[in-house]
Amino acid sequence: MNRLLKMTCLAIFLALNASGCLMLGPDYRTPTAPSQEEWLEAGDPLLETAAPVTPEWWQGAFHDPALDRFVAAALSQNLSLRSAGLRVLQARQQLMIAIGNQYPQQQQISGNGGKEGFLSSSANEFYDLGFNLTWEADVWGRFRRQIESASAALDASVASYDGVMVSLIADVARTYLLIRTTQQRLAVAQKNLLLQQESVRITTAKFDAGEVSALDVDQAQTLLYTTKASVAAQELTLRQLTNSLAILLGKPPYDMGSQLGGVKSIPAVTPEIAVGMPQDLIRRRPDIRLAERQLAAQSAQIGFAVTDLYPQLGLGGTIGSSVPSTRGQYFPDLFNADNIGYSAFGFFEWNIFNYGRLRNNVRLQDAAFQQLLEDYRQTVLQAQGEVENAIIAFLKTRQQLESFQLAEAAARRAYDISSEQYQDGLVDFNTVLNTLRTLFAQQEQLVVTQGTVATNMVEVYRALGGGWEIRKDQEPLDLIPEDTREEMLERTDYWDGTFR
Repeated sequence: MNRLLKMTCLAIFLALNASGCLMLGPDYRTPTAPSQEEWLEAGDPLLETAAPVTPEWWQGAFHDPALDRFVAAALSQNLSLRSAGLRVLQARQQLMIAIGNQYPQQQQISGNGGKEGFLSSSANEFYDLGFNLTWEADVWGRFRRQIESASAALDASVASYDGVMVSLIADVARTYLLIRTTQQRLAVAQKNLLLQQESVRITTAKFDAGEVSALDVDQAQTLLYTTKASVAAQELTLRQLTNSLAILLGKPPYDMGSQLGGVKSIPAVTPEIAVGMPQDLIRRRPDIRLAERQLAAQSAQIGFAVTDLYPQLGLGGTIGSSVPSTRGQYFPDLFNADNIGYSAFGFFEWNIFNYGRLRNNVRLQDAAFQQLLEDYRQTVLQAQGEVENAIIAFLKTRQQLESFQLAEAAARRAYDISSEQYQDGLVDFNTVLNTLRTLFAQQEQLVVTQGTVATNMVEVYRALGGGWEIRKDQEPLDLIPEDTREEMLERTDYWDGTFR
């Protein structure tokens, strides 16, 4: 028996010494993914592939102080971004829990005291005080795999935060540009209302003079009222866009007239774009980094599942004191050395009859890893496709803009000529009506295209994953705004010291 006990203790000693050296399961290696050598439109002079994407791209692209203020306000107030920051904080706490699992898993102080006896005699008092501890040794890397997984999950939550930030900046910029576009569409409609009102006046005067029939007046009024209806539609769109912008700023809908500074033109777009190389996407786009970190976290789960196939080894012990009054001892005697006892032991557990279930769990975790690997590769492909689509959309709408500018100028000249000829009786009113309609359509199309060029540039930078770099490697706790920290500290003091 003594020999068996010595061998058991020796085995546990060796196992504890081996703890921290052995790691079961596959070690994670960063995966490869198909990537193109250069962008399809790399030869276009507007694309700069040598320079990296500018973090504050909206400032260099549009040079609009109002837009800069809206982006800054959204970054400090947007609730979705705050939620993403709190998810980072949760992932950090999960990592701290995983780190804590390396240390004694069970630590407990217990005690009790009371009286017992019969009604016919005096009661006896008894007191007990004890402390026990159990520690499972990390022989096979079980707990270290949990830390590895939790650490990768924390990185994934930071990448997710970056993704929310990229989308937020792009959404604010796009909504702002759509507001300016709608303002200009309203301005175009109102200018055309003046032209159409003048057309109604002229046709009415000619009808009263007996020069034309009532048909000309009715046609002119039809166009006028149709344009008035379009004004109402644009006003509706403008209100909805300002409401959306307010929500992006973390506020309920409110009158944003003063912040917008009234009606202004669509910001001019700086034509050149720094897009970098396709390979840069893997390091820059948050969704790609998120997919890669999720893959790393799952890889560690395979190793954790493998450790279930091996015995769990550990140490434990108890120390305590117990005194009954029947021995003439009372509560103070708990701390006498003669009453204190202890025990120490080693243990192991091995689920040898559950191997089928445990092996299937290893397969399950490996299959989940392979799925995430394919998802990662798909994310890389999808990202390259989104950038290519955004680039070509920006370049082609710029070409369209040049053509629409020429078309609008021609439509204006055509209206001026037809209006003069109608008043001189050289053409009928259908000619004037057609030129009025064409002028309105061309002017609105020109404004819409100007807005589309601007929003397409936003989509290029969104696809490139630009903007999150302004975080500048802040710690996860720095992502929590001050007012949110105060709210959490008021609810529970367990955060005390965490935010210091």
